[in-house]
Amino acid sequence: MFGLGSGFFWIIAFAFVVVIIGAAIRILREYERGVVFRLGRFSEVKGPGLKFIIPIVDQMTKINMRTIAMDVPPQDIISRDNVSIQVNAVLYFRVVHPDKALIEVDNYLYATSQLAQTSLRSILGQVELDDLLGQRDKINHDLQEILDRQTDPWGVKISNVEIKHVDLPTEMKRAMARQAEAERERRAKVIHAEGEFQASETLAKAAGRIATEPGALQLRFLQTMTEIAAEKNSTILFPMPIDLLEPFLGEKKQEQ
Repeated sequence: MFGLGSGFFWIIAFAFVVVIIGAAIRILREYERGVVFRLGRFSEVKGPGLKFIIPIVDQMTKINMRTIAMDVPPQDIISRDNVSIQVNAVLYFRVVHPDKALIEVDNYLYATSQLAQTSLRSILGQVELDDLLGQRDKINHDLQEILDRQTDPWGVKISNVEIKHVDLPTEMKRAMARQAEAERERRAKVIHAEGEFQASETLAKAAGRIATEPGALQLRFLQTMTEIAAEKNSTILFPMPIDLLEPFLGEKKQEQ
């Protein structure tokens, strides 16, 4: 009986030691950090690898240090020029101070998400629709700076903010389509007018050259004859310059 009781005691002792060792060993991945609290007070931040803590006395919480991509749900926004739109975005951030992320805020993921939504409504409500559509890079940069400044006490670094989609009302889409079509027509008319002006300048220069060079008119006449002959018409009517007939008319007058 004594031997059986002694063996059972050693089994219990061995199991207790295994549990204690298991509770003291922690393995942290390369992208993880362990925030250690000793008797409820912050003690240290442990890096990746095999780490040991004091069971019961120490408590360790793992924090992911990788960049997190978070979708910002569509927000109903009224722009500065009173246009009702829906805008969603994506937020890229990471924890740079694990201790602050646990101590300074209750849930840094939830807090960052809520802050991004309220900031998106606040900033976009101060800009006009044309600026939102044409200066998106600037708005993204302003949002990133504002969010990064507000999340800095939490140990969170906002690396980038991107507006994904701007949902416009149907009436506004139609108005913008008509505006774009009118702009394209205006540009086409301007280009056509510029072409007509350049052509008129070229024709004026050619007319001036022909007026100063009598032979140029005859060469142009012969070129026109060549172009007409290439059309293979059965009947061709063309004006005959009187200068070409003057020698014949002169001989007829002398005979009379």
